[in-house]
Amino acid sequence: MYQILEARELANSIYLFVVEAKRCAASCEPGQFVIVRTTEDGERIPLTVCDYDRDAGTVTIVVQTIGASTLAMKELKAGDAFHDFVGPLGQASEFIKEDAEELKKKKILFVAGGLGTAPVYPQVKWLHEKGVDVDVIVGAKTKDMVIMEEEMKAVAGNLYVTTDDGSYGRSGMVTKVIEDLYAEGKKYDVCVAIGPMIMMKFVCLLTKKLDLHTIVSMNPIMVDGTGMCGACRLTVGNEVKFACVDGPEFDGHLVNFDEAMKRQQIYKTAEGRAFLKEKEGDTHHGGCGVCGGDK
Repeated sequence: MYQILEARELANSIYLFVVEAKRCAASCEPGQFVIVRTTEDGERIPLTVCDYDRDAGTVTIVVQTIGASTLAMKELKAGDAFHDFVGPLGQASEFIKEDAEELKKKKILFVAGGLGTAPVYPQVKWLHEKGVDVDVIVGAKTKDMVIMEEEMKAVAGNLYVTTDDGSYGRSGMVTKVIEDLYAEGKKYDVCVAIGPMIMMKFVCLLTKKLDLHTIVSMNPIMVDGTGMCGACRLTVGNEVKFACVDGPEFDGHLVNFDEAMKRQQIYKTAEGRAFLKEKEGDTHHGGCGVCGGDK
């Protein structure tokens, strides 16, 4: 069992948990995720790592209540425990592999949409600890849906908050802020965009015009988290990839977002999953063709 040391509501339907998970905390890196189960027979839920403390042996996750399992999670309090807390899984951010002195020479922009603020935070924090200042755009529908603003202020070089309805910070979508920053003379070498798929798609359409290399995280489409269910299958360039084992981060200009979003809708029904299994054959489950994930 994995004890919950802190549990609090960040915004409507969004909850933060600090969990004692020493082995995971010892090896996880920004960009990776964990799989959580509340009970022995509960649903396996993949969640990106929001923060970690190696000395304390804790990992922080942020959850949005969208189904029965996550609704049950919101009732958990400090002192309760998760039955399973498996990880780290997936590939770490590509920044982890780069030299800190080289990173300091780059102009980096992070774009976080809604719940995407949670997986953006550990990357910005990691860079800040290496002496790399980056700009961060945090977007939300309304003021009440902005999360982790103070935490992000503490690690970002410049933080720009925008809301769709203009109730807080700047007014408009995150793409408008990017356009405004470029109009003000800002230039960047790389952009990292994490949030809803539709947001990442339009960020990539804009950054392609700006010739700005863009990384996206495809964690929103993960289900099983091990490559067996086939839910997060997507096309990157001309290759079939799986967000949970090959990612979750990819070159955003190579991701076929339209295909991924359409496939995500089809996958939600049993009929749709049967259709995809027949259509995709041996590449449906993690590309192995022999995992038996459909049995």
